[in-house]
Amino acid sequence: MRLDQAELVRWGVRIGETIDVSTLVGLSGPLGAGKSVLARAIGMGAGVEGPMPSPTFTLLQGYPASDGRRLLHMDLHRIRSPDELWELGWSQLPGDDEIVLVEWPERAGPFLPQDHWLIDLRPVPGQSLLRDVMVTRLGGPPELATFPLSLSGR
Repeated sequence: MRLDQAELVRWGVRIGETIDVSTLVGLSGPLGAGKSVLARAIGMGAGVEGPMPSPTFTLLQGYPASDGRRLLHMDLHRIRSPDELWELGWSQLPGDDEIVLVEWPERAGPFLPQDHWLIDLRPVPGQSLLRDVMVTRLGGPPELATFPLSLSGR
């Protein structure tokens, strides 16, 4: 699926509005692919208020969301080994009331939970605002909002 940035944001908000708790969503793609844009949109849809800065340097940011839920946003770009995940409380993720968004999930290696979603974002060469988006369901995570037939109303 190919989406422009506005469509990506609308889809992210829809995911945040409809996603069940106790879900991990991996966001992969190169630097500048839109992972943090999508994470912020999911947060907005989940009811996170205020800014959601990228957790590149802190590795983990937590936010209260609506209905007693909590959104955790992780960025694993700077970890050197999957063994470093345990310092982030990885073994307890996702908790019963948590939505966990993980940028650079491939850095978790074999420690990714069996049941999760993977959203891969790739910039379209020569089209700075377009992204190729591929969604993969691994195991049996709760449902994820699908792409509407027409995100832009076309």
